[in-house]
Amino acid sequence: MVDGKKVLIIEDDLEISKLLSVILKKSGMLPVLAYSGTEGLLQLQNNTYDLILLDLMLPGISGEELIDQVRKDSMIPIIVISAKVDIADKIHVLKIGADDYITKPFHQDEVLARIEVQLRKSNVHSSQTTEKVWRGLKVNPEKLTVSLDNKELQLTNAEFDILFLFVSHPERAFSKREIYERTWKGTYLGDDNTISVHVSNLRRKIATVTSDEYIKTIWGVGFKLV
Repeated sequence: MVDGKKVLIIEDDLEISKLLSVILKKSGMLPVLAYSGTEGLLQLQNNTYDLILLDLMLPGISGEELIDQVRKDSMIPIIVISAKVDIADKIHVLKIGADDYITKPFHQDEVLARIEVQLRKSNVHSSQTTEKVWRGLKVNPEKLTVSLDNKELQLTNAEFDILFLFVSHPERAFSKREIYERTWKGTYLGDDNTISVHVSNLRRKIATVTSDEYIKTIWGVGFKLV
């Protein structure tokens, strides 16, 4: 599933960059290295990648700035790998568009598992072609597009997959663990904050179009589409 996938590693620490490259090569992936945010952005402008592994504290353009730039026109999966352990930093990068966050020092198996989760998303809807409609929402799994009241919403992969799960089972409540495991078909490796931030981002984007409530919090359970 990961064989031949092209991954851009944007990391200024030579040893960490080399370690990540070895991990990816052993799994059949094709790593490309960039050692600054500026170099990483240039690579993205000139080439196509399946996933980005991104440090935050970079020379040139910072990791946060790069996420902002990438999300203007691309929904490529972004996994942040950073020494920043403060929960506020994690929530911030998830809010601006990262799909996942790994803290340094990391374990090789964890990195691989999280990469597989993100890359698996591109195949999640491969057998789904029917557009899902709920109230003013239209979710097209074939084109990976979402519109609300005929206005297109720009969603990250994580946001799209969560919304697709909701619209496939409207008015059913899902726990945070179930959202993760049903959406990405893997063992729950995230945490409550990761799912909550992605849902919060969905609500914020929906709110730019309508004041109507679409995602309701069910205390003690999780979330559901209403």
